[in-house]
Amino acid sequence: MSTSKVNPKLRLPSIALAALLACVLLAAGCAQPEAEAPAGETTPAAGLDLPPGADDAAATIDEAYLRQAIAYLASDELEGRAPGTAGDVAARRYVAEQLAAAGVEPGGPDGGWEQPFPIVSLTAEVPETWAFQHDGERLELRWWDDFIAASGVQREKASIDGAELVFVGYGIEAPEYGWDDYKGADLNGKVLVMLNNDPDWDDELFAGTRRLYYGRWTYKYESAARQGAVGAIIIHTDESAGYGWNVVQSSWSGPQFELPAGDEPRLEIPAWATYEATERLWQLAGRDLAADLEAAKTTDFKPIPLGVRTSLALDVEVNRDVETANVLGLIRGGDSELADEVVVYTAHHDHLGRGKPDASGDDIYNGALDNASGVAQVLAIARAFKALEQPPRRSVLFLLVAAEEQGLLGSKYYAAHPTFPPGKIAANVNFDAGGIWGRTADLVYIGYGKSSLDAVVEAAAAKQGRHVVGDQFPDKGFFYRSDQFSLAKIGVPAIYLDGGTELIGQPPGKAREMIEEWTRTHYHQPSDELTDDWNFDGLIADAQIGFYCGLAIANAEQMPAWNPGDEFEAARLEAIAAAGG
Repeated sequence: MSTSKVNPKLRLPSIALAALLACVLLAAGCAQPEAEAPAGETTPAAGLDLPPGADDAAATIDEAYLRQAIAYLASDELEGRAPGTAGDVAARRYVAEQLAAAGVEPGGPDGGWEQPFPIVSLTAEVPETWAFQHDGERLELRWWDDFIAASGVQREKASIDGAELVFVGYGIEAPEYGWDDYKGADLNGKVLVMLNNDPDWDDELFAGTRRLYYGRWTYKYESAARQGAVGAIIIHTDESAGYGWNVVQSSWSGPQFELPAGDEPRLEIPAWATYEATERLWQLAGRDLAADLEAAKTTDFKPIPLGVRTSLALDVEVNRDVETANVLGLIRGGDSELADEVVVYTAHHDHLGRGKPDASGDDIYNGALDNASGVAQVLAIARAFKALEQPPRRSVLFLLVAAEEQGLLGSKYYAAHPTFPPGKIAANVNFDAGGIWGRTADLVYIGYGKSSLDAVVEAAAAKQGRHVVGDQFPDKGFFYRSDQFSLAKIGVPAIYLDGGTELIGQPPGKAREMIEEWTRTHYHQPSDELTDDWNFDGLIADAQIGFYCGLAIANAEQMPAWNPGDEFEAARLEAIAAAGG
């Protein structure tokens, strides 16, 4: 935890501002579902710093525009918008054209619409089986059904040669929680087998059921590479991953894209295995998987060598001549003192492209909800800003990022090459796969409780007679799975709005059932398409709240801040200091 002292000149929210917003919420009554405003209506904008005409501007966010934008971006013509493809180029062109039509100016680093960046395409040829040996016995796992593997290196061959498997529990080093799964063991050249998620049985340990970055697959592979391992196998269960094995299959097959490698440690082969396949590995090792999993739930756990050895070689087609781009549109602030600060809206314009056909023969992963919907919401918000009589005090950047599905690559690139200093970025408002099941009495705010933005979101939600709730699926770690995470890492407070789970006119729990069913059936599948049963009321209402929030932040006297002690607070203070705050 940082011990940095706060510079009194930093533009941080004052106690008076917090008190004002608290009064706003009391006045609004923190309305419960039975007091919601009818669809399309709002209560007065008391307490939010909204200019005259803000409600009229918000009303320009409508179904007709959202539908036509989603229909084009998710059409078969764009073939799933995979990075570096013709569909990617077409999507970027469309986004720029829509921003230009709205009257937004180019916001790219060279005065154009795009921030291009190189990516490396890796297409691994994975053998049909992967063999493991122990004491003269042999086990073969089958690709696709039992395991999924990819290249972790940017060269024509990735290989593991006679390496031993070692079970490392959760594969976590977290001194702040007194947790170390490695205990100084020499794991150089090993293949580490590890659990998904992070310890979730104690609210005082790793935030209980709320998944932290320690529980993300990206952390697992990074952690294994830091140990000198040549490979890592994550044990998949639907519960621990937050999605089914079909998502692993679709997301980790075909071309995989990365930013050009630096000098960071890398695995030769990152892999996944089903729980059932892992059970067979443990049987080969002569061990009790359930007992070892139980042992992994204690701070006394030490790595367990399994005595199982394996080799695997992947031929890899490496293409270094791939380029994609973020699309940036800018509305310059109208206040001479604040115009060099900016509110950034984000949504990712990419999806998975073409892949393995489903049962119907469809091989286009259209990505309608994920994330043509979010792009459409941000484009509609840009139109709403231009419908205002006067621009906001701070500038507003519309950042439609590339290659999110490949590991947040576009937002990661922007965070490393920002067009505004991080200490001048007031906040980020992100949209990624919203609610298509109707208007809700609640508003889901991923990251609720982390920053002073809470009061802004609460006041904006109160305009629609709604109440704010945190992540309704905290075990899935959504805060670390979308583009606001890249900006948070450079200190930017973030709002990630998602569709609610209290559908108006539906029984309790209905929305949860619909969301979970959609995730099981359509997430990262060809069936993520715009269909006639979409209800746009929720997408509209959530986009309007996103507009109100960004507008209020852009007009406020103070920039937002992370709450004291938050994991991103130190980065924020450093960024503001570096920007001369």
